[in-house]
Amino acid sequence: MSVESVFPQLEALLPHVQKPIQYVGGELNSTVKPWESCDVRWALMYPDAYEVGLPNQGVMILYEVLNEQEGVLAERTYSVWPDLEALMREHHVPQFTVDGHRPVKAFDVFGLSFSTELGYTNMLTALDLAGIPLESKDRGLDDPIVLAGGHAAFNPEPIADFIDAAVIGDGEQAVLDMTKIIRQWKAEGRPGGREEVLLRLAKTGGVYIPRFYDVEYLPDGRIARTVPNRSGVPWRVSKHTVMDLDEWPYPKQPLVPLAETVHERMSVEIFRGCTRGCRFCQAGMITRPVRERSITGIGDMVDKGLKATGFEEVGLLSLSSADHSEIGEIAKGLADRYTEDKIGLSLPSTRVDAFNVDLANELTRNGRRSGLTFAPEGGSERLRKVINKMVSEEDLIRTVATAYGNGWRQVKLYFMCGLPTETDEDVLQIADMATRVIQKGREVSGANDIRCTVSIGGFVPKPHTPFQWAPQLSAEETDARLEKLRDKIRGDKKYGRSIGFRYHDGKPGIVEGLLSRGDRRIGAVIRAVYEDGGRFDGWREHFSYDRWMSSAEKALAPFGVDVDWYTTRERGYEEVLPWDHLDSGLDKDWLWEDWQDSLDETEVEDCRWTPCFDCGVCPAMDTSIQIGPTGKKLLPLTVVK
Repeated sequence: MSVESVFPQLEALLPHVQKPIQYVGGELNSTVKPWESCDVRWALMYPDAYEVGLPNQGVMILYEVLNEQEGVLAERTYSVWPDLEALMREHHVPQFTVDGHRPVKAFDVFGLSFSTELGYTNMLTALDLAGIPLESKDRGLDDPIVLAGGHAAFNPEPIADFIDAAVIGDGEQAVLDMTKIIRQWKAEGRPGGREEVLLRLAKTGGVYIPRFYDVEYLPDGRIARTVPNRSGVPWRVSKHTVMDLDEWPYPKQPLVPLAETVHERMSVEIFRGCTRGCRFCQAGMITRPVRERSITGIGDMVDKGLKATGFEEVGLLSLSSADHSEIGEIAKGLADRYTEDKIGLSLPSTRVDAFNVDLANELTRNGRRSGLTFAPEGGSERLRKVINKMVSEEDLIRTVATAYGNGWRQVKLYFMCGLPTETDEDVLQIADMATRVIQKGREVSGANDIRCTVSIGGFVPKPHTPFQWAPQLSAEETDARLEKLRDKIRGDKKYGRSIGFRYHDGKPGIVEGLLSRGDRRIGAVIRAVYEDGGRFDGWREHFSYDRWMSSAEKALAPFGVDVDWYTTRERGYEEVLPWDHLDSGLDKDWLWEDWQDSLDETEVEDCRWTPCFDCGVCPAMDTSIQIGPTGKKLLPLTVVK
């Protein structure tokens, strides 16, 4: 049965909305397959605006992996802005894909990738616009399987009522395995209905189906246990880990946006995972072990990607790109290869102890020399030991001296406020560090136009990290601490004008903290916020702290818990955490010991270069660290005349 495009109805609405181009589709390298030629159909969503969602690597990779399969189609959908949402409701136009403008409700799977929990209200908007019941218990045989993935899916409990399934970890192989199961079930005539296909997915041990688990609570509000309520359903669900990234060279044909997006470049993930052991960093913990893409694999992807897109910049992506064992050779090889084409290279940010001027010069050889970004994270030496960010102030000053001495004029420093054990003094030392940076920059460059921008985000404790037990600093305390820092920087008559200061207030962090460590009771809060008009909570102009707090107060009152209970409360070793039945591979006792080490200000080395610290990932997931060097050179693919 064919599914009609809704574009004729949509087209009439587009002259009345801002940036209509984002809803049109037809991007270079996009794919539209005939509906009838496929038997398993995926709608993939990054639950944010097109300009943020289109460059997302996760969605782009799965889009291509699925569309390469015979008989499988994947299309993309993004959050619509409130102006179009209102018109769609008025004219009965459903949530649509940008590829074929097909209704999302017609697909077999509606997969959402959450890199942040602040996209949850956008998910509910999309479900409602699509005509899919908000809660999984109300869905019928012909509704899509609503699937959550991405980093936030490592604790999907706050959205357990709204999703049918969650996959934690790498998605490439996982979506192919799910496709086989759904195809088989459909070929058999969909026996046992929706319940049966979800049960088949659950029994693999790699797909979490919330409805097959019951949560029991203690009188004080803590969780007593989470238990399966069906036979054959595993007690713990395991994360997916793709080994040998060279076997997964995606995206091969990156999408080229029609409208302006947050990243206008072709990106290659040069390795996955990180073992630096920063205790605040969920991404580093949940993506272990480290798996490097080979230098030749990277070169091949860059070559094909540039030919397929025409971009003039290549982003070398990972959690800590300068840590790739052959990063110097990669940067030099790519700069050599694309000298004639003036292709620029970029790293997301550079570790202080991994920066060297040779690498920096290669990265800027064919592009513009913009500012450098470093992330000391903590303002004081003591605090950096707590968070295991092994960077001394002397390391930083030495590094910025090298940068300023070689022609850079702008350095950005990123910190967090509200880290465990932090005091006002720790935060005020950020001003001292910035002053020393300007001082050193003027000294080595002999110039006064040196700039240093201090950027500060609020710390949010995350699941599957050593800080998952830590109390979060309240919004009021965060704001008070940052005001003191701002006053100290502004009060410096000699250097203050050369120091830029950007910070986020503490309120969005409290909402993110509520969602990141929440349990199933938080679903009622999310729904109440959505019904009260909550949309695009990751955008400052749309976010309403008061809406979240008033909704939480009403929704949580029957349970005897409140926002502070989820955010500013410290957890104990014996407490059952909402995500304990989801296995990231990390041993819980190891995480607890690392939490205790942090309180003792004990640092832990990177296991890439030292003996194993028994975090548990490699034996639990039957994986291993994969790093070079390969010893190969990245030679030009063609002779440059």
